[in-house]
Amino acid sequence: MPDERGSRQNVTFPSGGRTAHGYLARPPQGVGPGLVVVQEWWGLTSHVADMADRFAAEGFTVLAPDLFGGATTHDRAEAARLKRELPVERAVQDLSGAVDHLLSLDGVVGDAVGTVGFCMGGGFALLLATRCGDEVAAAVSFYGLPPDPEFDYRGLTAHVLGHFGELDGSIPMAAVDEAAIRIGEATDVRPEFHFYPAGHAFMNDENILGTYDPLQARIAWRRTVTFLHGHLG
Repeated sequence: MPDERGSRQNVTFPSGGRTAHGYLARPPQGVGPGLVVVQEWWGLTSHVADMADRFAAEGFTVLAPDLFGGATTHDRAEAARLKRELPVERAVQDLSGAVDHLLSLDGVVGDAVGTVGFCMGGGFALLLATRCGDEVAAAVSFYGLPPDPEFDYRGLTAHVLGHFGELDGSIPMAAVDEAAIRIGEATDVRPEFHFYPAGHAFMNDENILGTYDPLQARIAWRRTVTFLHGHLG
């Protein structure tokens, strides 16, 4: 079923000769490090906007690009279709455009940003960090990996944090371990991956899959904010 509230767009930015859309949230003090938040396969929903607002409240200037061009859903089959039909290169281009846009904004401090992604967005956060090199200083994946298990992480220089559920049937712990090995073999990065006694999407308090875990979400949130401040300021 479509999300009746629709996509939470409030900003546009350039992306490879076209115009991309997204949701921008600024910190209360008006200045802070830049952070790209990458949506789940549900689209740029109110949950993603809420996460952007929460990061902004922690002192970050946050941009969440709309990778589905306005489409949102809470139906798993529709979400799978939207994800399947999303060209990976176009998505990475829009995410790279979001990095450039953040770095151009008054009030964004530093010469690099961070990125945090959820589910599908977790894989894209790692893709983005690899593509953008030194422009991304910290990358956080919540229960997401690049779709290609043999993805080449050469070019990744960002510090990496990952949160994964031990009960997540979509991402086996062996796949997470393999990703950590591949990152370590291809780069000088030593990823910090945590496993939680939870299922997939344990951070999503809309609880669409019935797997939201408030305690594990709080632990992962605090680790993420501390990690981002430690590497972005």
